[in-house]
Order: sequence, then structure tokens, then C-alpha cells
Amino acid sequence: MNATPPNTPPNGPPTTTRRATITDVAREAGTGKTSISRYLNGEMSALSPELRARIEAAIARLDYQPNQMARGLKRGRNRLIGMLVADLTNPYSVEVLQGVEAACHALGLMPLICHAANEVEMERRYLQLLTTYRVEGVIVNALGVREETLRPVGDGGIPAVLVDRQVEGLVADMVGLDNRAAAELGARHLLEQGFDEIWFVVQPFEQVSSRLLRVRAFERAMRDDGRARAHTLMLDLADDVEVERCLAELDRAIDAGSLTVGDAAGDATGSAARDAIDEAASDSDGAASANAAATAASTVSAVAAAAAKAKATASVDDTADGPGRHATDDPANHPAPPAPRVALFAANAPVALRLALHLKARYGAHWQSRVALLSIDDPDWAELAGITTIRQPTYEIGYRAVEFLHERIEGAQTRARDCLLAGELIVRASTAR
Repeated sequence: MNATPPNTPPNGPPTTTRRATITDVAREAGTGKTSISRYLNGEMSALSPELRARIEAAIARLDYQPNQMARGLKRGRNRLIGMLVADLTNPYSVEVLQGVEAACHALGLMPLICHAANEVEMERRYLQLLTTYRVEGVIVNALGVREETLRPVGDGGIPAVLVDRQVEGLVADMVGLDNRAAAELGARHLLEQGFDEIWFVVQPFEQVSSRLLRVRAFERAMRDDGRARAHTLMLDLADDVEVERCLAELDRAIDAGSLTVGDAAGDATGSAARDAIDEAASDSDGAASANAAATAASTVSAVAAAAAKAKATASVDDTADGPGRHATDDPANHPAPPAPRVALFAANAPVALRLALHLKARYGAHWQSRVALLSIDDPDWAELAGITTIRQPTYEIGYRAVEFLHERIEGAQTRARDCLLAGELIVRASTAR
């Protein structure tokens, strides 16, 4: 049987491009559309070997590509799942996505990725869009999506799995890092390294459950140990003015920890040093900051020298307490206690990157001799910079999320599950003693 290809008019070569349809394949194979549909759906037992061969040849000749969306809608299944991502610029999200794509490939699913760019309104719009595409399930890694926005998914609706963070009011499986254990692991490492003052620096956490869990776990671990002073500092990376204010606050803490100034007989020395350090810390320009820091150090040295000379002169004279009193009898001449060692604990990689760039600009290539830095997340640049991290099993988080979602799509009716995976402490130079 010599059939004319569907895109070829009788009088010459093709003039337009038209995709072959199931009707064209049936005509080419000399059979009906029901037989073609059975072949496409894998129902080979209903077809003779000779008919299967004719259909296969017709599909090859016509380069027929089935419309998977149309077939899925007809069967009520399209193998399409949505993934709502808060921030694709975050290395964490990219690494999770790699696991998602690998699991989708293994399970015959197709992911539709929606990047909300940390905007709650975009999250709402994308979730509405995904429902119109009739996706079979949704993986949600969102910033501030509300319960009412998620009503079409999760419990009683489209199956949903949450990644990294819970959404209040939504009953759904969740896969992510064991945030409490990770924050405790980082705090414990810094305490064991002997740091006296530890700052936990975190992005706004009111709407993000994982950040809130890390803050609470850090504060509890520090309170239970009691060896070091704990501070929590919220760093809004989207607000440049607020970022500069927070960095200046950290600069003052780092500089105060690098110098031991002032005691009962040297209040003037301590006051002058603090004034000079504050002036240096308030300068955000790189070169000017370096000059200000040098000026601060000179001021401290000069004032300290003058105070020491005054105390030495006074010590050789008789006082109202009587002759023979020596300088060593004065508590003001006892060695000052060692300066507190300061460490910064970044709640995630974007915060760690902002801190590392600032510290290098302010203190130079050897900034790690002034302050320690530890981060949850282990981006590629952390190894290059020698930064201690807590590595998340990001690939496994993404893969497990798809497995959980696939089970729900296939009808699993178990209670909502939390899959909390352990982080791994990667010790590098930034927290060395």
C-alpha cells in the first residue's frame, strides 16, 4: 500500500509543516485508530505480530510523536509534576533540583519548575497556574506561601510534598535537613574550639520555619552550655541600608574582641580605644576602612603608652598609704585578661557569602586570624575560601521528595511524614584554634 505522507501534497514537495496525527498513522498502517491507541498504550497482546510491525513502520515513516498531554488528559494522568522554588539563585535550591530531576527521570515524571524569586505574590500565582496545568503533584520550597493559597494542594487536593520548610495549616509530607541537629552541631563545634562570643546571623525568619528552627536550636544550645556569649543578628540581604548597619555592628564586636583595653586604673585608655574602633567600624569604604583601622590602632597604642608611663611614675612615689608601695601592688598593673574570641555562625550560604566578602574587604586576605566563620550549607566556594560548613544532603532531599510525591500520586494513604536528614560537619581553616 502506497500512501501519501501527510505533509506532501499530490503535485510536489511539502509546502507546509504539519505534525502527523494518529489518524495519519492508522491510514499509513492500514488499520483503525483503536489499534494505534492500543499500540501506544503498550497493549501488545491485543495486536498480532504482523499488525504491530506495520504500526511500528508507519510511526517511523511519518516521524509520529504522540501528544503526551492529550493522552494524559484522556487517561486522567499526564506524568507532570510542579516544583515551586523560592530562590533559584541559592545554591541549595539548585542542588535540590538536581535530585528532583534525577528522580523524575527514574520514575517517568516530568518536572515543571516555577521560580518565585522570593516574592510571596509570585508563589501564589504559580500555584494557581500549576493547578490549571492539572499537574499530578507539587513539590513546594516556598518563602511565605499561606495556607489559603495551598488549599488546592496537599490534604484533600493535589498531592504535595514540602522541601526544607513547613507551611502552617498544611498537612503534607516534608523532606529536609534536621535543622535542630544542624544548628546544635555548629554551636557545639564553635564551643569546643574555645570561642567566647558567637553571633548567629540569619535572614528574616518570621515566615520560614527552617530558619526559625535553627535560631531556636542555636539559642538553646548556647544557653544550655553557658560557656560563651550568644547573639542572634537578623540580616535582610534585600535591604542594603540594613545590611550595612548589621555589618557595622559585627565589625564593632570583632574589633572589640581583637583588643583588650581599659581596666580600673585605665578607663581613659579603654574609652579612647573604643572611640577609635567605633570610628573605624563606621567607615564602609574598603581603603578608607583600612586607614581608619590603622589610625585606631595607633590611637590605642599612644593612649596606652601614656597611661602606662603615668602609672609607672606614680608607682615610684610614696602615696598616702605610706612609703614602699610598688607598682606591682596595684591591681591596675596586673595583665589584662585575654581578648574574647569571636565567631560568626551563618544560617545559610547567601548569608555566609555576604559575610565572607565583607570580612575580606575589611580585614584583608588574613581575616580568619581575626574572626571565625561557620555556615550551614556547603557551596563550592566555601572549600576555596577555607570556610567550615555543615553540608546538607541536598541531592538526597530532592530525590526523596519526588519519591514521596510519587507514592502519594499512586495512592498512598499514610499519615503525613517528616523525613529529616542529618547534616555533615566539614571542618576547614575558618574555625581553627
